[in-house]
Amino acid sequence: MTRDKEMEERLQKILAFLTNFADSSGYSPSIREIGDEIDVKSTSLVDFYLDKLEERGDILREKHISRSIRVLKPAHRIAQAVEQAVSALNEVFNVPILGRIVAGSPIPVPESSLRYFDSESSVSIARGMLPPREKVDDLFALEVQGDSMIDAMVNDGDIVIMKRTEVAENGDMVAVWLPDANETTLKYFYKEGDHYRLQPANPTMKPIYIDKKREVQIKGKVVMVIRQVASVAA
Repeated sequence: MTRDKEMEERLQKILAFLTNFADSSGYSPSIREIGDEIDVKSTSLVDFYLDKLEERGDILREKHISRSIRVLKPAHRIAQAVEQAVSALNEVFNVPILGRIVAGSPIPVPESSLRYFDSESSVSIARGMLPPREKVDDLFALEVQGDSMIDAMVNDGDIVIMKRTEVAENGDMVAVWLPDANETTLKYFYKEGDHYRLQPANPTMKPIYIDKKREVQIKGKVVMVIRQVASVAA
């Protein structure tokens, strides 16, 4: 091992010891404690190493005050910060916007609905904004048209993040498709006796009742709403 490499390893060992000691004790170790950690008996040699760390800007100390060493750039914390930053970037992903969903009475699916958004249309989501167990690959997004869900904080123009599913529990907000009429809508879903109830979240609108003999398909469940804030002209 070269002398420079040996020196660097010893400096890094001292720096790690200073950091861990201060974290656990709230103050810095003595010169002798540092020497014991790196197996150096000479306090002058330990002081030499500390001078090197100070010259590099890794520590700050008052030489005439005992236990006054302050770590300025602990190497392991810098590495940890970089790792966390990279991880945070990796947690941001794009959810494809597949078209529009009507928050109102079921209406025919517009022929141009899916073509309105090109293949690159998407919305960026931070992983931490979603439930922990949500699978990213199961998600897609739709733009809301209409105001039947305003009391659920879903307004015209908002984006809903949907989880692909074909089943729903009572009270889930879902995208419903009625194949026999080629109609679609966004509503709270309830199973009741011989019918399904599609419940709006708007006191001015009535629920929609659909006989269970009709085919009803659940296309997705809302897991998140992205509000669109209108800009105010100056």
